[in-house]
Amino acid sequence: MTGDGYTESAATPAARPASRESYAQVLHRLAAAQKPAARSAPAYSRFVNRRIGRYIAAWAYRAGLSPNAVTGISAIWTFTAIALLIVFPPSWILGIVIALLLLIGYAFDSADGQVSRLQGTSSPAGEWLDHMVDATKVSTMPLALAIGFYRFDVVPTAWLLVPIGFAIVSAVLFFGMILTEQLRRRTAGAVPLAAEQPGRPSWLRALAVLPMDYGVLCLSFVLLGAVPVFVVIYTLIAAATTAFLLLAAVKWFRELRSWTPDPSAASEKGDLR
Repeated sequence: MTGDGYTESAATPAARPASRESYAQVLHRLAAAQKPAARSAPAYSRFVNRRIGRYIAAWAYRAGLSPNAVTGISAIWTFTAIALLIVFPPSWILGIVIALLLLIGYAFDSADGQVSRLQGTSSPAGEWLDHMVDATKVSTMPLALAIGFYRFDVVPTAWLLVPIGFAIVSAVLFFGMILTEQLRRRTAGAVPLAAEQPGRPSWLRALAVLPMDYGVLCLSFVLLGAVPVFVVIYTLIAAATTAFLLLAAVKWFRELRSWTPDPSAASEKGDLR
């Protein structure tokens, strides 16, 4: 699973020399080979970020950038925003800048996988790099917020437990999503992957999971200049994400528990219970 909530299950389109295709041609080819949306993909990630990432991917492809370079650009935008949370006191200008930086970084995060499909260069190393950057950002962002708020003494000390707890929840949720998808693959189709879950993605479901959408979290920083309002919104997002983690963990465990592994495969692996 990449940062935009989609699985890498679609066939990779045949790579072509970037210089021979116009920007419009690359966009058309990329749109025709989009990977399927997971049923639980939230609205911003699915309908906004993925489309912006497509435009960036077409540009990056024609510019000759590798998927890893696009991941690196995403990291620069994102971690610059995270650093600003620590360095400067909360303000309207800072909040807007941070939101823009995070959203741009998120769009590039969506683009790296699309570039790899255009180039036909998908690799375990590229997926590893993408996930490592994602894992780092979901933990460091709330911790940076807590440090910044503590430095400039803008909230009651007790509230700092919210972003600290959110860092733990975000790390566990990200790990759980990645691990669950990997274990689903080991069931040889007995437990469907996220993109193969029965039913079609719907607007209602996409809107229902908006509070857990990383894009919504990025947008919330626009309110950083009004700290009391931001604190309420951020706390609600953290609470919704925590509830989602608890419900998802139960669902994932039940799915995997329903699968009975082949005894011979278990004895060979030595790690299936």
